[in-house]
Amino acid sequence: MAALAPGRMALLGRPSASSPQVPRGGPCLLLLLCLPLGATCPQGCQCPGHAGAVTVRCSASGLREVPKDIPADAVLLKLDANEIAHIPDGAFQHLSRLKELDLSGNAIEAIGPATFTGLAGALRLLDLSHNRIRRIPKDALDKLSAQVRLSHNPLHCECALQEALWGLQLDPDSADAIACHTSVREEFVGKPLIQALDAGVSFCSAHHRTTDVAMLVTMFGWFAMVIAYVVYYVRQNQEDARRHLEYLKSLPSTPISKDPINPAP
Repeated sequence: MAALAPGRMALLGRPSASSPQVPRGGPCLLLLLCLPLGATCPQGCQCPGHAGAVTVRCSASGLREVPKDIPADAVLLKLDANEIAHIPDGAFQHLSRLKELDLSGNAIEAIGPATFTGLAGALRLLDLSHNRIRRIPKDALDKLSAQVRLSHNPLHCECALQEALWGLQLDPDSADAIACHTSVREEFVGKPLIQALDAGVSFCSAHHRTTDVAMLVTMFGWFAMVIAYVVYYVRQNQEDARRHLEYLKSLPSTPISKDPINPAP
């Protein structure tokens, strides 16, 4: 076999000064280098960075809980199509730059007043559609200025839900798909919630009527107890009076003498 020329060996064995250096570790290391210094990417997720902004994509990753190592400078967080059932209070409080949070297609059953703590400033879109949310406390979303998607949840239409929606910016493209799975007013089960509210329906009035009925039933119960006690008391006194009268009648009668000095024999 012919020997290679020394100059050619130099070209093969040594990279030139102008050729790009590829770090060991391949594409994974390159992806990490795209993140700002100190940022990490949750396992099973992708975190491409562009112009200092980080997108964290964890869609359909089989997640059962919210990752704890989400980069603090994330602006888009995709957690959709997973199996997340519970969101701890303050799970996103370190994401002050987050503009879009997608939690659709999970198994979330409830949200609380502290679920989205820290997101009030920058968040512009919150997607909670296609979950298992039944009730929303009135103070759970009131601090958010973002558009919210709530369609395709088994919502229970009640006064608290109506109060929670009063100051909320619903996504107009999905608002009509928000329906009452159950309701304090049975005639609205299966009906679009927003259409009912726009027509002037109040689920709070039904709540007040239920409360009024409960108060009336309670008052009637107390009144019935008082009447029963009065009747018992009267009957008991009548019985005592009858027994006393019978006792007096049973006493022997003594003749009364007209002459106090010589009583009758």
